Amino acid sequence: MTEAGLPPPGLILVLGGLVLPLLRGLGPAIALLLPLLTLAAIWAIPTDLTVTMPFMGQYDLTVLAFNPPTRVFATIFAVMAFAGALFAHPITGIDSERGKRWRVELPAAFVYAGSAICVTFAGDILSLFIFWELMAIGSTTVIWSAGTKEAGRAGYRYALVHFVGGVLLMAGILAKVFALQSAGVADPLALHHYFFGAAGFEGLSLGTGDLAAWLILLGILVNAAAPPLGSWLADAYPEASESGTVFLSAFTTKTAVYVLMLLFAGTQLLVYVGLLMAVYGIVYAILENDMRRILAYSIVNQVGFMVCGIGIGTAMALNGAAAHAFAHIVYKALLLMSAGSVLYMTGKRKCTDLGGLYHSMPITMTCGIIGALAISSFPLTSGFVTKSMINQAAADQHLALAWFTLTAASAGVFLHAGIKFPWFVFFQKDSGLRPPDPPWNMRAAMIFFAAVCILLGVPGLYGPLYSILPFPAAEGETLYAPYTVPHVINQLQLLLFSGLAFFALLPVLKRTLTITLDADWFYRRLFPGAWKHLVRPVVLAFREFFDYLFNQIPQMLKDTVYSPPQETRVFKEWGLGGAMVVITGFLFAYLVLGYIAA
Repeated sequence: MTEAGLPPPGLILVLGGLVLPLLRGLGPAIALLLPLLTLAAIWAIPTDLTVTMPFMGQYDLTVLAFNPPTRVFATIFAVMAFAGALFAHPITGIDSERGKRWRVELPAAFVYAGSAICVTFAGDILSLFIFWELMAIGSTTVIWSAGTKEAGRAGYRYALVHFVGGVLLMAGILAKVFALQSAGVADPLALHHYFFGAAGFEGLSLGTGDLAAWLILLGILVNAAAPPLGSWLADAYPEASESGTVFLSAFTTKTAVYVLMLLFAGTQLLVYVGLLMAVYGIVYAILENDMRRILAYSIVNQVGFMVCGIGIGTAMALNGAAAHAFAHIVYKALLLMSAGSVLYMTGKRKCTDLGGLYHSMPITMTCGIIGALAISSFPLTSGFVTKSMINQAAADQHLALAWFTLTAASAGVFLHAGIKFPWFVFFQKDSGLRPPDPPWNMRAAMIFFAAVCILLGVPGLYGPLYSILPFPAAEGETLYAPYTVPHVINQLQLLLFSGLAFFALLPVLKRTLTITLDADWFYRRLFPGAWKHLVRPVVLAFREFFDYLFNQIPQMLKDTVYSPPQETRVFKEWGLGGAMVVITGFLFAYLVLGYIAA
């Protein structure tokens, strides 16, 4: 059925977040209520409901529609917003330093989370694009709300990368629309299936001459943090606050997974992109010293599993990608909550500065270990019943390269996130630090997600998650049986030998005080170096020329334009359009120079 006027449930978070700063003392309580109201709305909406609204007098935007993976993604996004709001709760009062940051960070985070939920309900590509760009605004503000110089620079780079991704996405949309119009389609934006597919999958295919599909894919892969387009993630996420990073880990890359699932399910190229991401994330996470950069690179690794599943494209693979996205949001947020609690209580983030915290932070340590076991797919945790579906799909399709690479990547995950993070932070050497566990709200958020990690892994309790996947099991059939004797034994063997390898290689894995650069070398080293050693010297050398150009010539033009009435004017006065062209040119130049300097 189709209705007009009912907004998508994500707008509850978007509009509520914008109102939060005005509520003062009631804000923290309302902040915990808004995600729960959004979750209730998600489940109250009938799955056959479609809501449209007029746009520019020519089109009807489908702002609310259920696609096959909508409910599972929208549900976990709302749950994540609640847990993140609890973790970010200004326990020491609204006028404290944390409370002042909260008044900027949490509204921005709710705009971010609400826009992500709206993306999952978007019924056409233009609605999706609008909320996609709103996400970029919210997430950039979350980074900037940390208030540090590093966060300001990282947020600036983050915004530029994501707006470039948005430009690629819009260019692909317009190219597709023009192609449809050339083919005689009168109203291409109103035809849902031209982008999303008649059944919600495989809306686009990568033909050799299909520029639109390639542009759209590149725009999505920017948000998915696929190498070499994904260095923004490890650059920006660790610079946010301890609570801001938790929000950032959940939405951008997972909405990219959602959109890839709708538009490019079964695209073989994504199998190889996903495998590259899985290996890339492991290599750089192992090399890292900053605990939050370790976990940031781990996001790339885990999203690689999902992208590979989307590329395989079978029902089992797509179910695995959706289920793994659900589980990943929970355990990755839990790991970052644990790391954020350590940062909040100690002010330190490098593994070389930490160690021995198990003495005084037992709750933080326990929750961090549970998250580490879940991301490693340890039996009786959520990762065991979700990630293995993708491996099984690769085996079912006889994709040997994919199966072996994903299996090796699973071992690598245990090396960097399953052992390295808790070992160096909570055990290893005794740093002499004895901070207590964080305030009650941060402990409550960690305990909540730790419980979810365990409950989703218990036999018989993961059924509700399986029931909302894109391809639920038929009545009387089993969707997937993770707890088979061979699967349990194989996984335990894999983790055992990974653990032995970690401690055997421990002298090699000890980190230095530096960070490891990847593709961000270009804007951390090349562009600033080019500015310092090439562009700036040229500008200084020709300073007199530029002084003359920008001071004397305008004065000459002014004297000519505003000559006495009896003299003939050579030039007319500039109109508004000409002035705007000049101003836009100077703004563009300022933006480029500002990006290089940052």
